[in-house]
Amino acid sequence: MPELLTDALLETIRARAAGYDRDNSFFDDDLNDLIDAQYLTAFVPRELGGPGLTLNEVSQQQRRLAGASPATALAVNMHLVWTGVARQLHDRGDGSLDFVLEGARDGEIYAFGISEAGNDLVLVGSDSEARPDGGGGYSFYGTKIFTSLSPAWTVLGTMGQDSDSADAPKVVYGFVRREDGGFTIKDDWDTVGMRASQSCTTVLEGAHAPADRVVRRLTPGPNPDPFIFGISSNFQLLVASVYTGIAERALTIAIETAKKRTSKLKAGAPYSDDPTIRWQVADAWMAIDAVLPQITALASDIEDGIDHGELWMPKLSSVKVRATEMARQVVDSAIRVSGGSSYFSRSELGRLYRDVLAGIFHPSGDLATHNAVAQALFGPVSS
Repeated sequence: MPELLTDALLETIRARAAGYDRDNSFFDDDLNDLIDAQYLTAFVPRELGGPGLTLNEVSQQQRRLAGASPATALAVNMHLVWTGVARQLHDRGDGSLDFVLEGARDGEIYAFGISEAGNDLVLVGSDSEARPDGGGGYSFYGTKIFTSLSPAWTVLGTMGQDSDSADAPKVVYGFVRREDGGFTIKDDWDTVGMRASQSCTTVLEGAHAPADRVVRRLTPGPNPDPFIFGISSNFQLLVASVYTGIAERALTIAIETAKKRTSKLKAGAPYSDDPTIRWQVADAWMAIDAVLPQITALASDIEDGIDHGELWMPKLSSVKVRATEMARQVVDSAIRVSGGSSYFSRSELGRLYRDVLAGIFHPSGDLATHNAVAQALFGPVSS
């Protein structure tokens, strides 16, 4: 695997993370360094001039990046989701998103303009409008939330519903360029955590995707199109990877801190000798260790073309839920092990505690995932 993220680069990124968080500022320097390292081309296959990393390999790299700066990793995730979808389709002989891979190779930065407040249909329905231009292109109108990379993206992958065409309704996916306008980005990202991601609200006001950048027109509702599966699989597994990386970093800090702290009650013995501390750290490690092979196995199944049928989406959602819940528990344990110093805003653990909370807001959520699993196992609720 090509070494795109060196230890030196990750330490540089880690050193900046607290400042970005404190100032609620975008990670400009991190992004420039990641571009220079060709990290944003990670998924671009070798035949198109990229390093050709697999989903498993990118997942591992995202864990490492998240351990240095969670907000940087989460924001970059959104670019990697689009390039990951394009790579997945490319490997299966579908070149409809090859322009995304070529764009990433040539310096484009892709953002994920999908989420809408109150829209739990997520990928298979939209409150935004996609108005046809009569020539195969579309103009998009609506409000997208949690648009990471807001200050820097050059291309936004988005969607809306076409209610005007003869075969309407259709959910339309297309890519719009920043330089073409037709949108407003609100300066509204003042959050508890993941602050450097600057995932501001984007109001689409006619942003236009020409015909050659309209990639799907799908009937609303569950859809077996490989494009939808590609978004779900890359999004869920890369999000799971980021939060697992946060947990791994929190555990490292807890171990280091427990070795340094001493107990007056126990004649100066290090906290790492305390059986309760040892149990907590061991339990946290076991929780992380249980999730890692699940991410690896699903990524490998995707690469190998394994068909899980109707259980695919529940499996993907479940590993995301397990990873984000596990990460919250591990960070909480790390804080308990490390003591009151982690309660200060200057503490890295304190920042991780705030950052890890964001995991519960990424789709699919706990309730939706349990419903999806039950649907797969029982079938629909009888009337």
